[in-house]
Amino acid sequence: MASAPVVPLVPGVWRIPLVRDFVNGFILRDDDGQVTLVDMGLKPSGPKVIAALAAIGSAPSEVTRLVLTHAHPDHAGGAAHVAAATGRGFDIHADDAAYARAGMSPPRDRSFLLGRIFDRLSRGHDFTPVPVERELADGELLPVAGGLRVVHTPGHSPGHISLLHEQTRLLITGDAIFNVRRLRWPIRAFCTDFAMTKRTAAVLGELDYDLAAFTHGPELRDHPREAIRGFLARERLG
Repeated sequence: MASAPVVPLVPGVWRIPLVRDFVNGFILRDDDGQVTLVDMGLKPSGPKVIAALAAIGSAPSEVTRLVLTHAHPDHAGGAAHVAAATGRGFDIHADDAAYARAGMSPPRDRSFLLGRIFDRLSRGHDFTPVPVERELADGELLPVAGGLRVVHTPGHSPGHISLLHEQTRLLITGDAIFNVRRLRWPIRAFCTDFAMTKRTAAVLGELDYDLAAFTHGPELRDHPREAIRGFLARERLG
């Protein structure tokens, strides 16, 4: 059965199921109708992002900000299509900006055999190069729907970010943590530094939020902060 074009999370924020619940993007809409899109999925997902706008009664002309949590093809693959449709460039952390502009993923963790293999196979052509409008910094508060806080959580990529929508207490983890069948780490070989991924995710247990959304997996609505803190605690002991 096909996924709904959008899933409401909190007032003014929707999840876009781009590959069922496994790959997601997000829409945030201000009271004045301005729209921010976060993550564009794989290359075929660009049109789905634009269709999601229509599903909430918005148009590409109302998009005023595009954000990528990081420069991987399952997040930036549809970005060129969305940039062309909206006439906007992307906001991305400064440490991933050069990779987005080049259309290539950052290096994988070469301490793993698969990481070394993926690096050799990539050849620097992972997705269509992305127009970068602005380079983000840790702690920055974006003027999006009441305030969207940039939380730098490097490791999965050098410039990986999570996002905290402070007004509605919604956390978007990006790929710092997956929720595929259960809370879990991203695939080790896809990370630039898997050990750093595990260290920096600890900040997600320190933030205040009432709903956690994931770019891989469905959202957690029931005590998400406690669930994520429990996951992090178990991982430290394991």
